[in-house]
Amino acid sequence: MTDDANTGLDSEQADSITQFWDVARPSAGRTSHGGAVGERSENVVPPPAWSFGDSPELADELLGLVLDGVKTGTAAAVWEYEAADEPLPRKGDLSIVLDGAGEPRLLIRTTAVETVPFDEVTAEHAAAEGEGDRTLADWRDGHERYWRRTLSQIGREFDPSMPVVCERFQVLYRA
Repeated sequence: MTDDANTGLDSEQADSITQFWDVARPSAGRTSHGGAVGERSENVVPPPAWSFGDSPELADELLGLVLDGVKTGTAAAVWEYEAADEPLPRKGDLSIVLDGAGEPRLLIRTTAVETVPFDEVTAEHAAAEGEGDRTLADWRDGHERYWRRTLSQIGREFDPSMPVVCERFQVLYRA
C-alpha cells in the first residue's frame, strides 16, 4: 500500500523526494525548466512516494528484489486504497519507491493493472512479485498472512473473494 509523498512527510524527507525527482524526472520523459511559467505541474511535482510492505524490514527486503530484477509486480487490497482515499493505480502512473528508512530509491512506471478477487490472482502475477519461491501457493500463503495482519487496522478482514489490485511495473531510474 502506498504512503503518499505529498502528505505526512517531514520537510527533510519531502526535500529528499523533491531532489530525487529532479534527477529522476528525465528518465520518465519529463523535463523541467526550473518551474518556468506555463510548465506542466506533472513535471515539477513529484509523483506519489511509498514503500513496499508494512515495516522497514519488509520495505528493504522487497526493494532488494526489485533492485535484483526479480520483482516486477506488486499487489494491494482495493480496501487499502479506499481507506487511504487514494486512487487505484493506472497504467502509465509514476511512483517513487522508498526504502525502509524513507529514502527515495527508485522511480517506477506502472505497465499493467488488473483488479481480481484474491483467489483469482494468477501464477504469472505471483511469479512477477518475486517473493518466496515465486509460486502461486506461496504467494497466496504470504499475502493472506499479510492481509490478515494489516486489514484489521482499517476495519476489514481477509476474504478469499476480496478485490486485489495486481500491478506490474518497470524501473525507470535507480538512486
